[in-house]
Amino acid sequence: MKLRYSALYVAMTAIFASGAVFAAGQDATPQNPAAAKNVKDLDAVQVSATKRETPLQKTPVAISAIGADTLDKERVMTVQDITKLVPGFEATSQGDHGVVTLTMRGIGNDSAKTEYADPEVAMFIDGVYSPRPEAAAGLLLDIEKVEVLRGPQGTLWGRNSTAGVVNFQTAKPDLSGFYGNAQIEAGNYSHTGVRATVNLPLSSTFAMRVAIAQEQHDGYVDYQNPSRQLPSVAQQQTAYLASGGTLATFQPINASDYVTGGDKYNAQDQSAARVSALWQPSDAFTWNLSYEYFRDRGTPGMSLMQQPRAGQDFWSALIDTAPYLKRDSNTVRSRMDFKLGDSMELSYIAGFNRFSGKSNFDQDNGAQVPTSFNTGAVYQADRTNFSNYKSSSHELDLKSVGDNAVDWILGAYYAAEDNNIRFDIPILNGTSQGTVNWQGAFVQPKETVDSTAVFGQATWHITDSLRLTGGARWSHDKKENRGGIGWGWAYDPTLSQAPVSPDVEPGPSTNFAVSTLNDAKYSKSKMTWLARLDTDVGEHGLLYASVSTGYKAGGTQDAGTLYQPETLTNYEVGSKFSFLDGHLTWNSAIYYEQFKNFQLSAPITYPNGNRGLGFSNVGGTTKVMGIESELALQSQNDRLNLVFSAIPKKELGTLQYAGSNDYQGLPACAPSSGIANCVDISGNDLPHAPTTSLTAIYEHDFHLANGGRLTPRVSAQYQSSQWLSTFNLGDGDKQKAYARGDLSLRYTEPQDRWWVSGYVQNVTDGKVRTSADRFALPDGGFVYTSQYLPPRTYGVNLGIWF
Repeated sequence: MKLRYSALYVAMTAIFASGAVFAAGQDATPQNPAAAKNVKDLDAVQVSATKRETPLQKTPVAISAIGADTLDKERVMTVQDITKLVPGFEATSQGDHGVVTLTMRGIGNDSAKTEYADPEVAMFIDGVYSPRPEAAAGLLLDIEKVEVLRGPQGTLWGRNSTAGVVNFQTAKPDLSGFYGNAQIEAGNYSHTGVRATVNLPLSSTFAMRVAIAQEQHDGYVDYQNPSRQLPSVAQQQTAYLASGGTLATFQPINASDYVTGGDKYNAQDQSAARVSALWQPSDAFTWNLSYEYFRDRGTPGMSLMQQPRAGQDFWSALIDTAPYLKRDSNTVRSRMDFKLGDSMELSYIAGFNRFSGKSNFDQDNGAQVPTSFNTGAVYQADRTNFSNYKSSSHELDLKSVGDNAVDWILGAYYAAEDNNIRFDIPILNGTSQGTVNWQGAFVQPKETVDSTAVFGQATWHITDSLRLTGGARWSHDKKENRGGIGWGWAYDPTLSQAPVSPDVEPGPSTNFAVSTLNDAKYSKSKMTWLARLDTDVGEHGLLYASVSTGYKAGGTQDAGTLYQPETLTNYEVGSKFSFLDGHLTWNSAIYYEQFKNFQLSAPITYPNGNRGLGFSNVGGTTKVMGIESELALQSQNDRLNLVFSAIPKKELGTLQYAGSNDYQGLPACAPSSGIANCVDISGNDLPHAPTTSLTAIYEHDFHLANGGRLTPRVSAQYQSSQWLSTFNLGDGDKQKAYARGDLSLRYTEPQDRWWVSGYVQNVTDGKVRTSADRFALPDGGFVYTSQYLPPRTYGVNLGIWF
């Protein structure tokens, strides 16, 4: 893959937890974090979980704060890379839309994608909500800190924060002086990376910051040779005749129907650029404004056969649809802070985003080898012809500042979306030259969202060491689908049998009939609230107990059917302690969550054979109970982090009719269910919720005779077995217990002006599944495919500070 510079614009683990900080991730100076050789005070870490800057160790919220240095050393490029650093946090990629879906404390939804579904874990950048899950696949650029809030955050952070919040804080311009940094990287799979940042103080009141990044590597998935997989012409002929065909119509399969060259699946080619400005004309007013551009020309992630066919490499597939991905995002974010005297502050946070995307994905995954054009296999391509998402949000916060008997915040919020998409699914017999099995086109010309909210929260300092907090938020959500149509295959032998094409409008003249009319309106209000009591334990300890709620709005789905909002109530007790003059922190929490109307979405087949994306609300109560713990230790030369999570209870509520086209061979469903195939998943375990998870990170500085430092770093993760879907269908639907580790070695020159390092990620080349699909075979058996975390990667990088 060529470098596209034109796109660059260039032992205390069995404990409970919440809210730790990574000691290695806290920057000492804006110019060069590596220059801080003294032991850092972890007590000094600040977070904005309560929408005001407070010390992490005095914030009674389950929160992890990950600094820029840790993000760099752990090579965090997308939100999926953060998961191992946060207890109870999981992520999986979805190839057909190229999105990343997030799960927190067992709560998430693998099909929360496209213009339909909202994620359970809300993502914010500089306090601006990012509504579509496609943003989670974006390239992280010049990030100062990531704050991950666990548990529902419905009071201060709003809707769709059912399970938690991820808030990225970008590095801001400052007036202190000119400085910058640059980094280049090279590795296997032709990996190259370039990153650079510069801070420009243009006057005593105005500064700018420019950051650029480009990351790319070749795809991990090789193309299999079809001539070694396909049956002989004689075998194809025999199969065709046995299926009712005739010699006169027999046609052998052409091996050229398969893709054997070009860009491979699981390739990265992403660019990002951000220009930020700070204007601070007085102590009473500060304005931060930024424009960010993101460009993705990589390829989707391919699902691989869990048990490859004989003679085939694991990281390979029999591909009949070439990968394609094109995404562009333009975002403006603004924050104005006004000091109103000595006791109040007013903030206005606004954001505007325009996102567009196209993609093509091999949905059959090469799991089935055709024996002829109408037996043995199907060709299926999931194709996003276009998707356009426009969103904006506005938030006004008025809050107290300084020392008060009561700290309070009042806020008003408005957000809007205007989205459209066309998604085609051609399913053909055998290969792309076969007859049509079924095909559909889903055209949604206008789907809108309007969300308004008002909220307030107050903390009463009962004594110097005891505090009581209460808060509430009223939200109103409106969603509307205008003109949405699901077109399904309507076979007429007198009309064209051609595969659905992006440049052809579906309709009766092209062998399509209306499957679903999707016009619908949803409108509903919801109140969420928080009650919390926290107390100091000595000078360096904190205990808290809270009850909090969160919710995700309902909405419309195919056929104009509405689904209901989901609500989560979280009961939590936690502790935060500091030792050794702030150089050791230990934060813990125990939680119990009750989830009602949990929204499950999945691609489904209707009784008439047509298809769509369906939503189901799980009845009864879904229950989750867990414990978490994070420990951070830093001495003069050593840094250690332990991240522990246990989720012994993760029981789904009641859902008798659950189906998914990703799991072929489910039993026929009762006609009253509205879907063709389904199973009862009531009481099943939630997916992506390992009973036990542990991450350990350790690094040590060796001081060399020339004054430089050599720093080896070890990062290891263990997870117990976990289900990959709510179906709990057996070993193919599960990731067994695994351990995975990364190594790096960094040399920093004596004056801290430059550094060079080498790394190996996934040292043992382990194969870790993050999702599963099931395909039926002609003999009545099944084959499973899965998305996987990357194979072993290694490389070197060089960084400079100026």
